[in-house]
Amino acid sequence: MREAASAPTATRATIGDSEFDRDTAVTRRAQGVYDIDLSAGWTIINAVNGGYLLSVLGRALADALPHPDPFTISAHYLTASQPGPAVVRTDVIRTGRTLSTGQASLLQYDDEGHEVERIRVLASYGDLDALPDDVRTTAKPPAFPPMDQCFGPEDGPAPVSGSSAITDRLMLKLDPSTLGWALGAPSGKGEMRSWFGLADGRDADPLSLLLAVDALPPTAFEIGLKGWVPTVELTVHVRSRPAPGPLRISITTRNLAGGFLEEDAEVWDSADRLVAQSRQLARARLG
Repeated sequence: MREAASAPTATRATIGDSEFDRDTAVTRRAQGVYDIDLSAGWTIINAVNGGYLLSVLGRALADALPHPDPFTISAHYLTASQPGPAVVRTDVIRTGRTLSTGQASLLQYDDEGHEVERIRVLASYGDLDALPDDVRTTAKPPAFPPMDQCFGPEDGPAPVSGSSAITDRLMLKLDPSTLGWALGAPSGKGEMRSWFGLADGRDADPLSLLLAVDALPPTAFEIGLKGWVPTVELTVHVRSRPAPGPLRISITTRNLAGGFLEEDAEVWDSADRLVAQSRQLARARLG
């Protein structure tokens, strides 16, 4: 039986008033053009986390489109983003009664001041609160230990300075059976499971689900690989507005071939609902 738990916080942040909200906030400069200063707080090994970047683009599209919630969003990561100024350009492709579709690009500037495209996304938005309650599924929540029997970054060796700023902003408690890589004995199974939340206690919403699917250590670690696993493409399906409380995330890889692997993620909320699914293609550093 699953036992839910939540990480204690002195003062819980709320949706709309949290570090995540401030760091993903975009400023509309003109119709379809938004400015943002990408925060260094969401970096890992000096690279800005792809889920955080997707949340930034998702927030811009929520402003540009007539519907509030991402239903499906697909991103192609073209070049590595860096902390600092960036521009998001959006285009409305189609609007309908229940769905609207748009695209967006995140751009930064090179040393000569030229725009360099970092990410391009295509997304369909709707209203999650307007969906019917009918659910017919064979999917089951992942089975792993309660939170107090799982382990987070604070339970391991001290991290290299500046290498994992994002972990200070997350509440991660990983299933011990997927932590062999941290002990130098990876299982060989491409699996990663964890309780997940934001460190300041902010509950999850559809935009933070875009971060959640890309916030765990890569499954490549349990396959026995080390180093950065850069995302090539990431597609997220948001299925429901999550209930308050910690999320459970399960990620699996079934096939690593030609230096590329897939990661399939499921995100479950405290009410045992499958609230998000994703698949990403990533490059593996072999040798």
